[in-house]
Amino acid sequence: MSSYRSITLESLAAGVAELTLIGPGRGNAMGPDFWRELPSAVAALEADPALRVIVLRGSGEHFSYGLDLPGMAQEMSALLNDGAAGRAAIIAQARRMQSGFDALAEGRLPVVAAIDGWCIGAGIEMVAAADLRIASKQARFALREVKVGIVPDLGGIQRLPALVGEGWARQLALTGDEIDADTAARIGLVTELADDGAALLLRARALAASIAANPPLVVAGIKQVMNAARAASVAHGNREAATLNGLLMQSEDFAEAMRAFMEKRAPVFRGR
Repeated sequence: MSSYRSITLESLAAGVAELTLIGPGRGNAMGPDFWRELPSAVAALEADPALRVIVLRGSGEHFSYGLDLPGMAQEMSALLNDGAAGRAAIIAQARRMQSGFDALAEGRLPVVAAIDGWCIGAGIEMVAAADLRIASKQARFALREVKVGIVPDLGGIQRLPALVGEGWARQLALTGDEIDADTAARIGLVTELADDGAALLLRARALAASIAANPPLVVAGIKQVMNAARAASVAHGNREAATLNGLLMQSEDFAEAMRAFMEKRAPVFRGR
């Protein structure tokens, strides 16, 4: 199957495809290539009548470090220095970025996310768009957007309450603190734990094969009906978050978060 700069697509046996994050940012971080490529990659998978399930995973030791801040810096700095037009462009860019995760969530193909190592920020938002999430015992999760001065705007805080409950979704989003694999399983973020990355991948592929053996029209129908319960709230929340970040990324606190990240120090936020 076709390959891209930030992901690979591989067709496995029995109607299962594997979508693997490969970076090129450290820890499979999601940079400009990823946001351009994901929607078309998902569309290609959805258009293949032989496919019935997608396994989603990261290459190497981690699922994803989330947004590739250094990789996105040049693109974003041009928008931040362009006044009202730049703010409108930031909102439009967020909507384009949302489209890839929305495609995973809304398509006919069930998605089984296999999570090893770190799953941070946009990584959590991506797996929240999957249908099933399993993890290795080495997995760690953190919704870190609050610590870099933005609202999670890729569907995560709309989808997470249905998975982990309102309380845990708010705790993850408001603190930015990490949780371990046992906690993720206890709160329902993942449904199973595997001993290590190799066992995780075997189990993800087995789950995918089990789903693929079922009638594909019925499987797609189940996904469609279950998605219908929250589709409107996800779409509304994504619009709200994109608009807010168009404003918040002009704030002094966002600039301070970026400086602190590059200087590897703790930020000092002033609410301006």
